[in-house]
Amino acid sequence: MRRPDQQTTTRPAPEATLGTGNGTGPAGPDAAPGTPPAGARSAGPGEPSGPPAATGTPAARPGTAGTRPAGAGFTGFTGEPTAEGALAPYLRGQAAEFLRSLRLHHEYSAPADAGGHGAAEAARALRRAARRIGGSLHTFRAALDPHWADQLRGELAWLTGILAREHAYANRLARLVDALHLLSGPSLPAARGARAAGEAAGADAQGRAALGVGAARAAALLERRLTLARTRSHSAALQALGSSRFHAIADAVALLASEVPAPSGHAGRAAAASLLEPAELAEQRLLTAVAALPPDDTGPYNEAQDAAWHQARLLLRLHRYAHEVVLGGADPGLTAPGHALDLHRDAVEAAGAAAAAARTPRIAPATAYALGVLHADQRHGVESARAAFRETWPYATTLAAP
Repeated sequence: MRRPDQQTTTRPAPEATLGTGNGTGPAGPDAAPGTPPAGARSAGPGEPSGPPAATGTPAARPGTAGTRPAGAGFTGFTGEPTAEGALAPYLRGQAAEFLRSLRLHHEYSAPADAGGHGAAEAARALRRAARRIGGSLHTFRAALDPHWADQLRGELAWLTGILAREHAYANRLARLVDALHLLSGPSLPAARGARAAGEAAGADAQGRAALGVGAARAAALLERRLTLARTRSHSAALQALGSSRFHAIADAVALLASEVPAPSGHAGRAAAASLLEPAELAEQRLLTAVAALPPDDTGPYNEAQDAAWHQARLLLRLHRYAHEVVLGGADPGLTAPGHALDLHRDAVEAAGAAAAAARTPRIAPATAYALGVLHADQRHGVESARAAFRETWPYATTLAAP
């Protein structure tokens, strides 16, 4: 449920002016990754600092979250975001960004530029464009050719998954090694319970000594495991980018940059006439998923709850992409909650990596102890990310639902 002073996240205000097919060409060379065509949007997608294109303030949305207020929006289809006026320019802009990032990736992957950061940045921009295309195809499937949308969305999901692994393993290794360095330093987390001062000081000193012995070995073990996984992911990404499957994806995206397949039949044309219904459905799914999240009074280390938080993160991403299509920019009110869910995902995966390393056969007790402390630290990071999400989520009444 929305707060009375919260702006509608999908329906444009009466003063808003949506794209009507102008500027359907590729984004300019100075545009940020994921920027839609010039003229079709007032702010590039994926740029949380820019406000939405809507400038008016819609009426408050009382009642159940996701229901439309009476009289909101335009009358008729004059100001409604349509597949031709909003979705097609957005998809063409993201397709152009995909092709530009692919060209940069090939240039930076040349032997003369090997080992630089250009290829990694180009790969991230490629993933961003692919995710936005796939998310838009998922949300607005009814306004497009369904068979074409499902096929391209599945191929883009495969590509983004392949490209994301190497980056994820590198970030996970850096996060875990930094955490071990902090935990094995002069200060450790304060002892819990009502211990005597001398007993607590002695226990902390003993814990620091034991952790210091195993921290170096634990870091070496994690580096071996995650570096090997990163190397394999890098090889898999290179193999995927040179495969015939990827070339078919690139050809499909190149066609998308010039033409967006239109739906057939009366139902498809009616769905293409307005994008508000699928966008608001994506928003309602997000609100429902957030309302179903477990309360914050549950005990720590409950890994069974991670799946619900991951699902909320995916739905928030789909809602953000739908917001970019309909209103021309990301919702700034959801930037902080989205960042908290990203931190939650990173902490969950880091905790899993520490637990997997601790199950390595025949490791020293000191190494196992250090990995156990590291796992507990990352799970505390999970709880902190959940608390940050609850604090920054703009629809407080939704979180209060049982």
